[in-house]
Amino acid sequence: MEDSAELESILPYLPLVIGSSRRLLWPSKVVEALEAMSRGPDHSRVNCGEVLSIAISDMRASLSLADPLALSAPLGYALFFYELMSGADSRKWFAEDIPKLANLLLRLPSLLEVHYQNSRAYGYGLRILGPQQPGMVLLSQELIGALLACSLFCLFPISNRGLKHLPTINFDQLFASLYDSYSESQENKVRCIICYFQRICLQMPTGSVLFELKLLSLEYHPWQSFLSYPYADFWTKSNIPLCPFQVHSSGLIEDHAIEALEVDFANKYLGGGALHRGCVQVIYRLGRIGATESHGDHEFVNYFK
Repeated sequence: MEDSAELESILPYLPLVIGSSRRLLWPSKVVEALEAMSRGPDHSRVNCGEVLSIAISDMRASLSLADPLALSAPLGYALFFYELMSGADSRKWFAEDIPKLANLLLRLPSLLEVHYQNSRAYGYGLRILGPQQPGMVLLSQELIGALLACSLFCLFPISNRGLKHLPTINFDQLFASLYDSYSESQENKVRCIICYFQRICLQMPTGSVLFELKLLSLEYHPWQSFLSYPYADFWTKSNIPLCPFQVHSSGLIEDHAIEALEVDFANKYLGGGALHRGCVQVIYRLGRIGATESHGDHEFVNYFK
């Protein structure tokens, strides 16, 4: 695999390593664990939430991840897959879905290599976008599924995420909060995520998602074709009258017109506390800015910065 600035920017935040042949790899111990899980619970013994959490801890140790999981995460995995999920659904999850997810994770290195090969010409590769840096990232839905499976198995390194102001990515806090302070909304959030994995295990989607980070420049230049970021006191000093508008304090977003302006001020991070106890909107939509659009097998998500 050729050196890529895009890959170099994201590599510290991935659970993979680059081997002597410049190929992305899982450490051998992780490969052994995933291959065992891919053969089913009779081979791996991963047949309940408690054993799954042990397998997760073992893989994290093989990856030399020093940051501990949330203290109650193992209890949260055990609670969900043993008590909250029906016995039949739990047996199906561990017999059919966990092996398929393990296989998907085994393919993550090759999925990423294909991704960077295909994105080289357009600059749409997976990477870290810094402050005042607009850009686009195009991911296949299969690669997205593999990355989310890493989150489910808590395989992402997190010790250096704060330096780039990156939000939570592993699911340990999600399951821990399910045990620490149970709520129906938290259970349903976990069920929604598990349903996603069940569906991609049943039939992997073949489309792609284009994420676009738009930018308001801090300074205005005459040659720019877009607006600049307003100064901090812009609104307090402005004497321009507001246009007519209506405020709806009740009802659901989907009950209102498509042209309506939708505002979510809950968190500075996209998604807010969705992987903790938060239940706010994951996608922020401001007219056509921050919108999610679907075109056939392709989905486009615009983030406004």
